[in-house]
Amino acid sequence: MAHKAGYVNIIGNPNVGKSTLMNVLVGEKLSIITPKIQTTRHRIIGILNTNDYQIVFSDTPGVLEPHYLLQEAMMKNVSSALEDADIFLLMTEIDADFSHEKVLLKILESKIPVLLLINKIDQSNQEKVNEKIIFWKSKYPSFEVIAISALEKFNVEAILNKIIELLPESEPYFPKDELTDKPERFFVSEIIREKILRFYQKEIPYSVEIEVETFKEEETIIKIRAIIYVARDSQKGIIIGHQGAALKKVGTEARKDLERFFQKQVFIELYVKVNPDWRDNETQLKRFGYIQ
Repeated sequence: MAHKAGYVNIIGNPNVGKSTLMNVLVGEKLSIITPKIQTTRHRIIGILNTNDYQIVFSDTPGVLEPHYLLQEAMMKNVSSALEDADIFLLMTEIDADFSHEKVLLKILESKIPVLLLINKIDQSNQEKVNEKIIFWKSKYPSFEVIAISALEKFNVEAILNKIIELLPESEPYFPKDELTDKPERFFVSEIIREKILRFYQKEIPYSVEIEVETFKEEETIIKIRAIIYVARDSQKGIIIGHQGAALKKVGTEARKDLERFFQKQVFIELYVKVNPDWRDNETQLKRFGYIQ
């Protein structure tokens, strides 16, 4: 049997469940998950390997109309995902359709196989699910439509089986022991950012960027020093909280997740600094890896 390999790129609106699905498919938590929109900023690769195939999943930022440079950079990640896919997973949800016509047109023009996934069906009823399936099948007859619940892992096996069926014959793109293309520091910063998304409200999480200054792995412990950048002085006080309580909570919860991720004891130090308007500053966006 010939070996199969390919890129399976996940496209959808913000907060549609793309990250949950990729984590379930890969079997590891690579993409952070929160109820807030715009959680994913980078294009994150997750690799599923067997002796017979390698699936390179790509979780992209949710498709939106950009309002500042950071969001423009995020949408470039979506554009790159439209260009190198072997299979598209186009995610919608039971109560919200994917309506970005330009993106849909590019996907249609590419002639690449599309699995259109209607997510969050656990929040609905069978009648509405059937209506959605009929709606999408009639609108895009070439798409394979599958109703799923990424959270409940419902029909995830059906997605995987269909992907394997559609994968082209190819040698692996990555070494078989690799799980992702991102370095360890990336996951440190993402885990810290996830806690900020969970613990803070309004604009705060979207004004934050994380920089891992030091990552020192010793025999029994990993020592991490990270800086949380905010856009304004007032945000710095909110992140730190009364007598440092809010920042301590972020550090404690991040450390627990990091220890699970690295399977090792972690010591983490967090500091907060102001980096004015970094989201609209090309130099800063290059520094943080959003612009190449």
